[in-house]
Amino acid sequence: MIRIWPLVFFLVISSSYAEILKVEIDGIIDPITSEFIQTSVATAEEEQAEFLLIRLATPGGLGISMQEIVQTILNSKVPVVCFVSPKGAHAASAGFFILLSADVAAMAPGTNTGAAHPVFPFGMENEIMLEKVKNDALANLRSIVKQRQRNYELAEKGVLESKSYTAQEALDGGLIDLIGDNEEELLKSLANFEITRFSGENVTLDVDQPVRVLTMTYRQQVLSAIANPNFALILGVVGLLGLYLEFQHPGLIVPGVIGAISLLLALLGFSLLPVNFIGILLIILALGLFVAEVKVQGFGVLGFGGIVAMILGIVFLIDAPYPELRINWGTALAVAVPFALIFIFLLRLAVRSQLAKVTTGNAGLVGLKGETRTEINLEGGQVLVSGELWRARSRDTIPAGRTVRVVKARNLELLVEAVVRTEDGSALFED
Repeated sequence: MIRIWPLVFFLVISSSYAEILKVEIDGIIDPITSEFIQTSVATAEEEQAEFLLIRLATPGGLGISMQEIVQTILNSKVPVVCFVSPKGAHAASAGFFILLSADVAAMAPGTNTGAAHPVFPFGMENEIMLEKVKNDALANLRSIVKQRQRNYELAEKGVLESKSYTAQEALDGGLIDLIGDNEEELLKSLANFEITRFSGENVTLDVDQPVRVLTMTYRQQVLSAIANPNFALILGVVGLLGLYLEFQHPGLIVPGVIGAISLLLALLGFSLLPVNFIGILLIILALGLFVAEVKVQGFGVLGFGGIVAMILGIVFLIDAPYPELRINWGTALAVAVPFALIFIFLLRLAVRSQLAKVTTGNAGLVGLKGETRTEINLEGGQVLVSGELWRARSRDTIPAGRTVRVVKARNLELLVEAVVRTEDGSALFED
């Protein structure tokens, strides 16, 4: 019996030092945000935190990421408090669902929430699909709001009519539980606050605990950065140009290394985003038009068409309804035009180098003119070419002192043919 008391004492001391964990979500709801909240909830459960405080400010995000976050919150073993802050912030669209799913929903004055009607990218709405998505969102909302004892009628208008509510309107309408001027005021309001968990369990919150902020891991920070479609696009362009330079000039090493790393990071970033297949096809078409401009000499028409196709492909590349998740027009123009000019310029240089006359080795001697020093026939003779004497042969007998042209060079011996002059002084080759 005496041995049990130290364990009891340890448990009492440990429970008295349970922390309040806090995470800050400021931006788009994407897969990295979902992963961050999932790991934060797991940490709160493992450390038996008093509750997890989510400071939320978001214009919305991907539906699948939002559903993952809502599911994580509803199944959390520790209470979750969602606070829309600071003043001027909003929790729109996906943020509206996340706010309503929390055990405690709170907002700061000057904030708003709602505008959760499902949308498709670029206004390309299919009525049947939109109806399905809308009904699914409403069913999800009903299961959350009614269990949390919030006002479903107002929540429904936030989805069907894209209604947006101020903090006071949300409180008066029964959508949220509290309004706090700041985090300190919120914690004071949460002192001994009784909540009913999604499971039906009643819990009284204790705010006399230290608050510890959880941050993203280095991995999540890197993924969050490259998940920005504009940054991922720039990485992809740098990667393509770097690899192209390395292929054209093997041995440079640095462009190849930088290009390979940048391209892989870009692919990783795009794998976290909803990519539109039509955008990929437009970019491939643009590359084909750039090549055709060099090969066919399209007088700029093919190149201009390639630039237009690339700009449209870049803009349509990310299949997301929110501007923050898409590549903006400014980035598309700033990337597509320089890339097109650089790509065409490098490709033109590569084509010219392949078509240019060889000036070294045996092949470099072909076409050069010289003067016979001795009579040249099938048996041989000597010819002066480029200031050097060469052994030469000819199918026809060519007297000494005649101008000849090199037809072929092999094993330090030249095959030449005579050059005859016309009356106007121009040179012709003798048949």
